[in-house]
Amino acid sequence: MNEASPIAAWPAFLDGKPKRLLIDGQWVEARSGKTFVTKNPSTGKPLDPCAEAGIEDVDLAVAAARRAFNGPWSKFKPAQRQKVILRLAELIEERFAEFSLLDSIDMGQPVAMRPFMEPLILETYRFAAAQALTLCGETIPNSIPGNFLSYTLREPVGVVAGIIPWNGPLFGATWKLAPVLATGCTLVLKPAEQASFASLLLGQLCLEAGVPPGVVNVVTGFGEVAGAALAAHMDVDKVSFTGSTETGRKIIEASAGNIKRLTLELGGKSPDIVFDDADLDAAVPGAAMAAYGNSGQICSAGTRLFVQRSIYEEFTARVAEFSRSLVLGNSLDPSTMLGPLVSEEQLSRVVGYLNAGAEQGAKALSGGARVTEGELAGGYFVPPTIFADVTEDMRIAREEIFGPVISAIPFDNLEDVADRANATVFGLGSGIWTTDVRKAHKLASKIRAGSVWINCYQAMDPAVPFGGWKMSGYGSEGGRAQFDAYLNTKAVWINTD
Repeated sequence: MNEASPIAAWPAFLDGKPKRLLIDGQWVEARSGKTFVTKNPSTGKPLDPCAEAGIEDVDLAVAAARRAFNGPWSKFKPAQRQKVILRLAELIEERFAEFSLLDSIDMGQPVAMRPFMEPLILETYRFAAAQALTLCGETIPNSIPGNFLSYTLREPVGVVAGIIPWNGPLFGATWKLAPVLATGCTLVLKPAEQASFASLLLGQLCLEAGVPPGVVNVVTGFGEVAGAALAAHMDVDKVSFTGSTETGRKIIEASAGNIKRLTLELGGKSPDIVFDDADLDAAVPGAAMAAYGNSGQICSAGTRLFVQRSIYEEFTARVAEFSRSLVLGNSLDPSTMLGPLVSEEQLSRVVGYLNAGAEQGAKALSGGARVTEGELAGGYFVPPTIFADVTEDMRIAREEIFGPVISAIPFDNLEDVADRANATVFGLGSGIWTTDVRKAHKLASKIRAGSVWINCYQAMDPAVPFGGWKMSGYGSEGGRAQFDAYLNTKAVWINTD
């Protein structure tokens, strides 16, 4: 299975052997004996097989998580949970080079992204470790006659199903795992079938860090079987899901059986707005990478580029020039700026949108078609593409593409662009480029989205909340608010007379 690479060392975790499920601290085969194989998106070559979890495997994993929740894990004090999280962060840091290679080989994230991803992921665990000591109830004054003491307790919600996408395997797993460990919940993690390896290695490190068996379980498999079973499971207390709005809607429906808690971070079609007073030297690469980062496979990507009419032609031409300067290549090559799309299926989807844009009258100023020649032809590569002459009724301007594709649209003034930016079912991210602070604050207050980046894009920190409005979901994946979703509040009354 191994393919020798002159570009970077092959990760030790990919040893050619089938990968098993992690259930109750043990590595086990799927009860069905089935496995599935994914491909390296840079080359199209197969990778190590993974166990294909079925409903019975999900039942076993949930039962293990319940036993762990009621067992030794429930006796861990906050300082003990903090110690485990900090040790896990140390182990991840020691092997981060391997995690970076896994994400590169599994879904095409360039290894050049490591300097950006490593501190964000490690600080997410360290932020959670700090919160483990501060999660508490409160004593509340009441107005009942007599002498009544009233206070609240904050207790872990129970068994959590974490269902994550393929576009950031280690990052997505971290968003689910860190608050689970901080609050004292237990986890059944279902990684996307396209990119499972980082979650499996993370499960291994949890055991090495001292996380008791059953607290973290990892079931690999397909969403329509393993994911659906978790979403509907009557002994799962909460689902934290990141992925498409279509799947999110199915999870909402499946959760009705036992009224599960839900955190949903779903799709987006985020506006990125450039005024004619912007610093164009910063706005050109900033707006381009807002859409092209991770080959456009980011839910909050700024793919609807609104440019003030007076600079529209100049700005789009400069973005097209910048697009052509980006190095497209094998994700293991340190010089690569944009890697491949995750799979042949995703490639077909993005190419379909490129064709739809051209058919509906949009003009590709750069890119516009998949790579079909040269050493990249065997992979799933689409060059960075910016479309001009886009109207807002076009599919490329309305639907989430999840590829390196920009739809550039002119606008006239702030009021005009505010209405048009909000004319979408989504509300995840947004960007504003201007040197006028009054304009920036005014427009930020009008945009209906969970994040507004001004003169930057995709800035993230574990202490700052990240989440969506409208059909981009609800709940937070960052900040202190995320921990509330993993805790129940219990009111206690004492008559002291």
